[in-house]
Amino acid sequence: MNKIAVIGGGQIGEALVSGLVAAGREPSSIIVTNRSEKRGQELADAYGVHTTNDNQQAIDEASVVFLCVKPVGIHSILHEISEALESNDDTVVVSLAAGVTLASMEEAAPAGQPIVRVMPNTPMLVGKGMSACAPGRYVSEAQMELVTKLLQAVGQVAVVEESDMDAVTALAGSAPAYYFLLTEALVDAGVQLGLKRSLATTLASAAASGAGALLDAESPDPARLRQAVTSPAGTTAAALRELEESGLRGAIYRAAEKCAQRSAELGGLG
Repeated sequence: MNKIAVIGGGQIGEALVSGLVAAGREPSSIIVTNRSEKRGQELADAYGVHTTNDNQQAIDEASVVFLCVKPVGIHSILHEISEALESNDDTVVVSLAAGVTLASMEEAAPAGQPIVRVMPNTPMLVGKGMSACAPGRYVSEAQMELVTKLLQAVGQVAVVEESDMDAVTALAGSAPAYYFLLTEALVDAGVQLGLKRSLATTLASAAASGAGALLDAESPDPARLRQAVTSPAGTTAAALRELEESGLRGAIYRAAEKCAQRSAELGGLG
């Protein structure tokens, strides 16, 4: 079985490990690194995986190395493990850091190193993630298939061109925050209408969860689902008209554009 190394046992790293183990991956084939010995022990106890604070040791003979660290640390990690990567001819490196380009990572890694850039999102913490993957120029078809299969343990996967990554960030990577903000606003609206905050939170959160489940249950067609809720001259129609006249659609366009623009700026900093 392929050895999997996860560099960084934080929230995203743990979500990945949890999904892999739940999907039937043998825990003994996974090794996780973390600077904190206590945190490493927590992961070992929870999932039965190997842990270490030695990144080079972790990637020895690994087929896939997931970099689950902050964007600012990606290049330094690649420099740190370069010698070990040179000894592993078939290893593919997978970066889950936003904004770090393939070109900059390929420059920091040994020559010819296969690297995949991934834009994940936080719903992977509950197995409902959306991961967009852009393969680098040295990634083989078999390596890409393996990476895709592994990421499917924590949600859906789409293979995209790197040039689409800024738009992907706007529509998937950052998008959960948009829905959280909408839910937060609905909660506040419910309080304004006289509901207790606890009840308003339950109602708004359940509506968001249910709407998401409907989108998951069939071919995604949000317009048709919206129409199914909207009776002529009814309550929903009145609410939707107010949202449209208040410029909700235009605000979403502008927010997505700003998000993509910022993603491009961060990529330029790398």
